[in-house]
Amino acid sequence: MGVTPLAAQGGCQVVDDAMNKVTTVPAHIYTAMTPILRNGSTPPPSDTIRNETIYVGGSAYVKISGRWSRSEWTMQRLMKQEQENRQQSKFTCRYLRDESINGEAAVYATHAERAHPEVKSDGQMWISKSKGLPLRDEMDVDAGDGIKHHHSTRYEYTNVQPPM
Repeated sequence: MGVTPLAAQGGCQVVDDAMNKVTTVPAHIYTAMTPILRNGSTPPPSDTIRNETIYVGGSAYVKISGRWSRSEWTMQRLMKQEQENRQQSKFTCRYLRDESINGEAAVYATHAERAHPEVKSDGQMWISKSKGLPLRDEMDVDAGDGIKHHHSTRYEYTNVQPPM
């Protein structure tokens, strides 16, 4: 009885569906990108780049360096680009566990590799079991040129309004 685990749906379909669905509902996305230093030390807080994105009313808004602007990209173009990125990558996922975030979530491990340009990533994504939407994403990205970053993303879906 209860909710059927998302893992029962298999493979990366749950992750793909969640990433597609997030562009179709009002969402406020908070992202922090922090360099991973070769010597293992913690970078200063000033090295973290913070961005925000809002999807609402069929438009995307981005906040970069403290300023909001409406994206020139349509939601359809965003979805198409996301799908192309996944098609150009070797993308694997596996269900890890259930965990409590906002009451309920399934956690998936993700791994992606792309040859041109060379990029590898490993992460974990928390997906709402009842709504099928991403709640959180933690990912380490290796751009292949010695530059590595940790991306931390939080998704919110209540009281989402255009910033302008």
